Amino acid sequence: MIVVTGAAGFIGSNLVAALEEDHPGRIAACDSFGSDERWQNLAKRELAAIVSPEALLPFLERNADGVAAVVHLGAISATTERDVDLLVAQNVRPTLDLWHWCARAGKPFIYASSAATYGDGAAGFDDDGSPRGLARLRPLNAYAWSKHVVDRRIARLVEEGAPAPPQWVGLKLFNVFGPNEYHKGTMRSVALQVFERAAAGEPARLFRSHHAGYDDGGQLRDFLWVEDCVAVIRWLLRHRSVSGLFNLGTGRARSFADLAHAVFAAMAAPVRIEYVDMPADLRPRYQYFTEAKMDRLRAAGYTSPFTSLEDGMAEYVRRYLTSGDRFR
Repeated sequence: MIVVTGAAGFIGSNLVAALEEDHPGRIAACDSFGSDERWQNLAKRELAAIVSPEALLPFLERNADGVAAVVHLGAISATTERDVDLLVAQNVRPTLDLWHWCARAGKPFIYASSAATYGDGAAGFDDDGSPRGLARLRPLNAYAWSKHVVDRRIARLVEEGAPAPPQWVGLKLFNVFGPNEYHKGTMRSVALQVFERAAAGEPARLFRSHHAGYDDGGQLRDFLWVEDCVAVIRWLLRHRSVSGLFNLGTGRARSFADLAHAVFAAMAAPVRIEYVDMPADLRPRYQYFTEAKMDRLRAAGYTSPFTSLEDGMAEYVRRYLTSGDRFR
């Protein structure tokens, strides 16, 4: 049985769909569903169990013999979250608790970190997972800090030779887009926001630049098609000798204007973009450039190509957003 936390979320539900092909009927989904529509992200899936986050550790203890691996994607993912105690309670402690459980039980452990840990990028985007390498980074918001705390603690435990899972992997996720993100409100991808406005006959809305080195809409991100994210996790689950902290992006930064053009092209619609001022409180904490250095994952043996922004956007728009069924 593969245990996936955050299973009803965006990346989690795409992973569950893919893992169902490899392990039919053997996926345990851990998440909080609340009263929104995220349950639809799992509506097509056959699940071995549905577990609430607070019941996860007892569930793992009861089912330890049947657990093959834990993939931990559950977290508060809003970069605007200001409640730091909440981030510690939901992002830091559960990840470290699962690390220690997997170490004791001898189970592989894969968890989601974030490219937000790189802050403004002044220290570069090298996924050096050593305590010294991580100490150079300066996250710009509390969400990024919560992910960085975990990365640093695990790095220290590994360096000191503390008990560790037989396989452990942290993935510094860059800007992932794709189906099943509809419940995310203001945190849904810019790709989806551009599509929704274009479908309503409105221009795409992008931020003006407040940095002399970037044009309006010229802010750069490493946009990753969710299928590529899922493919890497599946590969890791098949290659148990690979451990470490790895970037997960395409290795090529593209502008938000490029993204908007890709959406309009996929819709066969004329490009319409308007620029608005970035909120003043966001400007000091805004990343103008992110680009994953992918050398370490490649050196570990991952050879599959990553999908281009244009091809990923065409798939997203045509297979999901303009079809009769938006859900994977």
